[in-house]
Amino acid sequence: MGANRDLVFDQCRPEMDLAFSEAEFGQRLERIRARMERDGIDVLWLMAPESLYYVSGYKCIWYQAQSPKQWPATSGIAIHRERDDFILFDTPSEAIMCRFVTCAKDVRVFPLSGRRDGIGFIVDELKSSGWLGKGVLGMEFHSYRPNPAISQRFRDAFAASGMDVRDGSDVLREVRWVKSDAEIACIEKAAEITDIGFEAAKNAIRPGATELDVYAEMNYAMARAGGEHPGITLPVNSGLKANCGHALANRRRIRAGEQVNVDVSGVYERYHANGGRAFYVGEPPADVLDYHRKSAAVFDVIDSILRPGLPIAELVQTTRAYYDEVGIWSDAGWVGGYELGLAFPPDWVGNYVYEMTDTDSDKILEPGTVINFESQFFAPRMAGITYYIDTLLFKADSATRPLAFKPELVILDA
Repeated sequence: MGANRDLVFDQCRPEMDLAFSEAEFGQRLERIRARMERDGIDVLWLMAPESLYYVSGYKCIWYQAQSPKQWPATSGIAIHRERDDFILFDTPSEAIMCRFVTCAKDVRVFPLSGRRDGIGFIVDELKSSGWLGKGVLGMEFHSYRPNPAISQRFRDAFAASGMDVRDGSDVLREVRWVKSDAEIACIEKAAEITDIGFEAAKNAIRPGATELDVYAEMNYAMARAGGEHPGITLPVNSGLKANCGHALANRRRIRAGEQVNVDVSGVYERYHANGGRAFYVGEPPADVLDYHRKSAAVFDVIDSILRPGLPIAELVQTTRAYYDEVGIWSDAGWVGGYELGLAFPPDWVGNYVYEMTDTDSDKILEPGTVINFESQFFAPRMAGITYYIDTLLFKADSATRPLAFKPELVILDA
């Protein structure tokens, strides 16, 4: 090595950047190992960004998800259900980063000679540690990382080492369903950042502004408030595009007499709070305004039943009955929701999802859980979807909608 590189690898230790305490990470590992015991998994191999972060605090800007073939995504974390610590494997390129973004005590860096493709190194290290040879090894088959080709290489290598390789995707996904007090605090902070994003959108939407102008102001305001990059690119959809939920903001100029829909997730320590709001440039037609009011008023209905331990079935049945009563159900777009919390790009949609057909669900919104609720209906005149999304947060002694920016059609000067 050169002298400069020797110095960096030997002595460079940036200040720690961990969102949670060592005790918090220890409790998470205990819960994971208990779930592994329940599922009959001896060794768990993790590569999803959310899993790496949840176990160790690991976060970065690049996970080699769409990298060239010669740069495969092979870094990850191994957990043994009978060992007190986990092993983090990574490339030499991230050796310094591993010193300050993780709580890992056992970091094993690929040799420089095979710095990108660590599969062989990982298997050899786990063998020498006595972690492979017999038993069940779980992998996250439902993670986009690694891609199918690399996933198959891992499966073959682990199987060749004597392990029975099975899907272990549910371990981390379901352990994360109930959040700690520290995680809930992050989501509450993310909700404050979401509100800042909505205020920035409100101030930016005007005739002649582009959707990207609004997008830029939202992201700038949230970043200035300590918000991080969200798991999904934030949509700003105007005019006829307001009838879409997932179109990208572009250079289209907003006009008077148009609806503009914005979907925002504020992010704090990678935890998300999600909201959707609709704006109208000028005075909306009366029938359009009526649809928006009926769609948004569902949150008053939700507030009347909101409590820790709320059954999903009750939430679905009560809101569906409301929509039938006010006569808009036949124009439903998508109504339902999903788990919120820890997320990295390209998604913030959590593992659990519910829809209006889940009238017999046995799922309970217990303390420590967080979901959103989406009320989307096609308004008259092709004006756009009634785009109302709010976060529902459940604690031991309370349940709230932590966003302060009210779900209603915001009428702006034309």
